[in-house]
Amino acid sequence: MLFKLQKIMDLITPSTGLLFWTGIVFVSLLFIIGKFALKPILSAVNEREKHISEALEMAEKTKAEMQALKAENDQILKEARAERDQILKEAKEAATGMVEDAKGKAKEEAAKIVESARQTINSEKAAAMAELKNHVASLSLEIAEKVVRQELSSDDKQKALASQLAGEIKMN
Repeated sequence: MLFKLQKIMDLITPSTGLLFWTGIVFVSLLFIIGKFALKPILSAVNEREKHISEALEMAEKTKAEMQALKAENDQILKEARAERDQILKEAKEAATGMVEDAKGKAKEEAAKIVESARQTINSEKAAAMAELKNHVASLSLEIAEKVVRQELSSDDKQKALASQLAGEIKMN
C-alpha cells in the first residue's frame, strides 16, 4: 500500500528537471507572445474599445437628436392644431356673417315686396273706389233721371218746375 501511495505521489509531485524545462518554455512563450502577439491583440482591443465608445457617443447624439425632433414635432403639431382651431373659428365666423347677410337681404327683399304689394293694393283700391264712384254717380243719374221723368210726366208739373228754377236763377 505504501508502494501505491508512493506511485501516486510520484505522479502528483513533479521532478526538478520537469519544473526547470516547464519554466523555460513558459518564459520563452511569454516573451514570444509579448514580442509578437501582445501588441496586435492590445491594438485590436483598443480599436474595438474605441469603436464601442464612438458607437455609444453616436447613440447618445442620436438619442438627443431624436428627443429634439420629437420636441420639434410636438411643437409643430401644437401649432398645426392652433392653426386648425383658428381656421375653424374664422370659417364659423364667415358662415355666421354670410347667414346674417342673407337674412338681412331677405328682410330687405321681403320689405320691398310688402311695400310693392301695399302700393299695388292702394292703387287698385283707388282704382276700385274711382270705378265705384263712377258707377254710383251713373246709378244716381239714372235714378235721378227716372225720378225727374216721373215727376215731370205731366205738363203742369213741368211748368211749375220751370218757373221755380227761373225764380232761383234770378235770385242768385
